[in-house]
Amino acid sequence: MRKHGEAFVGIDTAKARNAVAVAEGGREGELRYLGESDNTPDAVAKLVRKLAERYETVQFCYEAGPTGYGLHRQILALGQNCIVVVPSLIPRRPGDRVKTNRRDAQTLARLLRAGELTAVWVPDETHEAVRDLVRTRAMAIEDYRRKRQHVSSFLLRHGRSYEGTATWKGRHLQWLDRQSFAHPAQRLAFQEMLNTVRSVAERIDRLDAALLEIVPAWTMAPVVAAFQAMRGVGLVTATTMVAETGDIRRFEHPRQLMAFLGLVPSERSTGDTRKQGGITKTGNIRARKALIEAAWTYRHSAGIGEIHQARLAQLPEQIREIAWKAQARLCARYRRLTAKGKKPMVAITAIAREIAAFLWAIARHVEPSPAQPART
Repeated sequence: MRKHGEAFVGIDTAKARNAVAVAEGGREGELRYLGESDNTPDAVAKLVRKLAERYETVQFCYEAGPTGYGLHRQILALGQNCIVVVPSLIPRRPGDRVKTNRRDAQTLARLLRAGELTAVWVPDETHEAVRDLVRTRAMAIEDYRRKRQHVSSFLLRHGRSYEGTATWKGRHLQWLDRQSFAHPAQRLAFQEMLNTVRSVAERIDRLDAALLEIVPAWTMAPVVAAFQAMRGVGLVTATTMVAETGDIRRFEHPRQLMAFLGLVPSERSTGDTRKQGGITKTGNIRARKALIEAAWTYRHSAGIGEIHQARLAQLPEQIREIAWKAQARLCARYRRLTAKGKKPMVAITAIAREIAAFLWAIARHVEPSPAQPART
């Protein structure tokens, strides 16, 4: 059977079934809806083989979402090209108010043919596993914050206020254990909330221990270690940055990394008028939050502590020089910005943006470890 030319396949994925559309190459190429198929490996393999027999080259795409990257990896394993599309960057008509699986699949196929889709970076399975661990820890931290707030709110409702400054450690924990209530129901409620806080804290400790065990064996471990040369960037922050952004070397310029993290100013300009607003806050929120937290350490004067010095001792001189240059510059920059009347949060955001640039510079001097062959 004579094969046709090029085909662009759009897949609207769902938990149970996938909607599939094909746009043939050329401006006048036919756009057809092929219907829905089961979202199973066998059904996907059958679809890919059928299209590969009909067309000389086939390109697939689908939106990034809760279905993950399994479909992408299977299509690549079958010898075909596939991209995972950024949903927020898919062009949409302003007046389009109809959304169906069929129309979504056809839109993806048509835009893939036109070259108007933006692909996300797809991690390998190990990288995705580390990222899942990092995100689980972040969820535990947020859960820990909420559970502590429940205890504090309960005590405040009953007129109990801790007079010290440092909370949830040492004397504050002893003070919590001494609290008693007249009614048994209140005693039980308070103790249950306190036990929940301690349970979540133990969960965080287990996740931290898992990171300490898993990260050194990861191919990106040299990058994680190099990032810790920066002030305010410890193991968790460095692992979060690498797990969420992947290989930073894929960005040709640090401004691209800043834009990916949503740390660049928004802009609304027309004619001779240029108006910039707050940061875009697009891209990866977890990596951006990690940089913002790291930026707060630059409020103080430049210096190297004992723990930081121990981390630097194991790194090449070139990376240590970049880290010190960053610290000297950013500490001074924070003072200049606040002296000009900038709000602390605005200054910290500017510092976080520059931290991203210095991390990009460090990544250019570090090579990930080669992947180890799978054990049989």
